[in-house]
Amino acid sequence: MRITNVSGYALSSPIDPPQDRPFHGGVRRLRKRDVVLVVVESSDGRYGAATAGASSSAMREYFEGDSQGTFADVVDGAVADALEGETVEEVSDAHDLLRATNLPDNLRYEARSAVDVALYDLRGKEVGAPIYELLADEYGTDPTREMPLYASAGMYMEPEAYAEQAATIRDLGFFGYKYRPGIGPDGDRRTVELVSEAAGEMEVMLDVHTWWKVRDGYDRETVQDLVAFAGDRDCYWVEEPVAPDDRAGYVDLAETGTPLAGGESEPTPEGLVELGETGAVDFLQGDVRHHCGYTGCRDAVEYCAGRDVEFVPHNFGTWVGLLANAHLVAAAPDVSLLEYPVFEDDPVLDVGSGDDPGMYPFDLAFDIVEGAPDVEDGVLTLSDDPGLGFEVDFDVLEEYPFEEGPWTEFRYDDE
Repeated sequence: MRITNVSGYALSSPIDPPQDRPFHGGVRRLRKRDVVLVVVESSDGRYGAATAGASSSAMREYFEGDSQGTFADVVDGAVADALEGETVEEVSDAHDLLRATNLPDNLRYEARSAVDVALYDLRGKEVGAPIYELLADEYGTDPTREMPLYASAGMYMEPEAYAEQAATIRDLGFFGYKYRPGIGPDGDRRTVELVSEAAGEMEVMLDVHTWWKVRDGYDRETVQDLVAFAGDRDCYWVEEPVAPDDRAGYVDLAETGTPLAGGESEPTPEGLVELGETGAVDFLQGDVRHHCGYTGCRDAVEYCAGRDVEFVPHNFGTWVGLLANAHLVAAAPDVSLLEYPVFEDDPVLDVGSGDDPGMYPFDLAFDIVEGAPDVEDGVLTLSDDPGLGFEVDFDVLEEYPFEEGPWTEFRYDDE
């Protein structure tokens, strides 16, 4: 295919009014969510789409106040300069072109991620096949259109509120409920107890990056005790219990016997495999939006296949990112589970008169595509339409203008 145009669009989904979430040592304020929509057009008039900047994988917004919205300028500039006018026979050709740019490593990896997904979308439309069929041919697998979802929700609440949310998620049929603790060691311990009781047969996961990310994080002994406690309550995994580059910390905590998960914050695809090779994680969380697309995730997927470590894609953003990662789950060997972030007023979840289990408003997550994914009883069924299986609703370019500033802020008690 011949690439004629590459465009990046920075978008913001306001949280109005902003929400304050007390955590151990301070308050986190949620202001908005940012998304960069990347569109790659070919000479036959088709387009492929992907999102970037919706993930907190790189964690830059926590430490530098960076919303990643300026990535759209990178796409319109260096990425477009490298790709427009080029004929791409294989998706990997685009990676070669982007490697040759002078972009910093982090931006080059983000660019390769978005372009890879968009080009697979284009190629699928070109040949009239969904991406999962293209990937299944590469992996030599029989793809499946259906996959169980675990709900990703629960952010800095009272223990009883986590339990109520878990019960709602359970009734919606999800495989599991993942929540974000960090309200203090005693509160986190109580939350494990209550959520485990409320979950019933549903699995429970803890995403505990707050334990290391915030300024006054828990000490190593406290973390070890909480990880062991979660394991004693049969929690399915504890995610990111230590900083991403603390491989020794992962290894030490693995001795508790509690299943561990990690990988979303690895800056490179190679880092995913290296984390898996430590033997400390039971679940490796690559993300096509962050780890160089389907091409970049392949080595990690193939490393996990047949080993005692399961590849479970990280996904925390719009329905574009959900469906992009879903195609990988549908086709990759020994991969079956997908993360489903739950935001307020989710139109595909039949909550009825119950409490909304959404973390916060993120309307752009739904509005960015025409239609909606097929989610029923906690199971996603992929469309057999070509490419990613959806069309972008380009009205969002006018409806969600980019807003400057960080999407989240941490304020500490001693300030």
